[in-house]
Amino acid sequence: MAHTAILIIDDDTQICELLTDIFDEHGYHTFVAQNATEALSILQSNSDIALILLDLILPDINGLVLLQQLRAIKNLPIIMLSGLDSESDIVVGLEMGADDYIAKPFYPRVVVARVKAAIRRSQPLPFSTEYQSTGFLFNKWFLDVENHKLFSPQKHEVVLTQGEYTLLYALVLNAQKMLSRQKLLELTHSENFEIFDRTIDVLIMRLRKKIEPNPKNPTFIQTVRGTGYLFNSMVEKI
Repeated sequence: MAHTAILIIDDDTQICELLTDIFDEHGYHTFVAQNATEALSILQSNSDIALILLDLILPDINGLVLLQQLRAIKNLPIIMLSGLDSESDIVVGLEMGADDYIAKPFYPRVVVARVKAAIRRSQPLPFSTEYQSTGFLFNKWFLDVENHKLFSPQKHEVVLTQGEYTLLYALVLNAQKMLSRQKLLELTHSENFEIFDRTIDVLIMRLRKKIEPNPKNPTFIQTVRGTGYLFNSMVEKI
């Protein structure tokens, strides 16, 4: 049986070696590319790649441009690797569909945990007509808090990134309450995931596209002008 494979795209040899070693210890196979040409070639010729780690600074192309090219080939989870001083690139990357980001320098164990979570989220679970997990119901949507998954009223899974899930959980848990951006930052910050002030608005936009009948006129996640956001729905815990 083939091992789950990860494509690491980074021109820093030391980082590639570190990540290769740590993923090997956890049973993953890795492919390494140090530029865009290598990355595209590897992705097109290896069907067992389950996730991509993408450095935003590459020698031959802007990482955000490569992000779009990778997305056009395969719909895989993509986690950006970024320096702490590149908040604007992170925001743009999230807007363009990256699933997550990891700031450099990073702890190897945190990278492994984030990769495992992203791969797990990308693999749909069989779902019966009865809810088997604990979570929250709102307007026939179900937020599964055990598996960090969201299901539509038609019982279809709607894939969420870690940032989207964390934010939606905070909103649902505080339904009918106005939450400022600062409060949302406090509720969504954790050891494994940092959200900048500007990414709150990006993640709100992405959640609206996934759950709102009309994202431009939202029913669930409403903007309280000059203040923050309100999750406007009755929520039932089950």
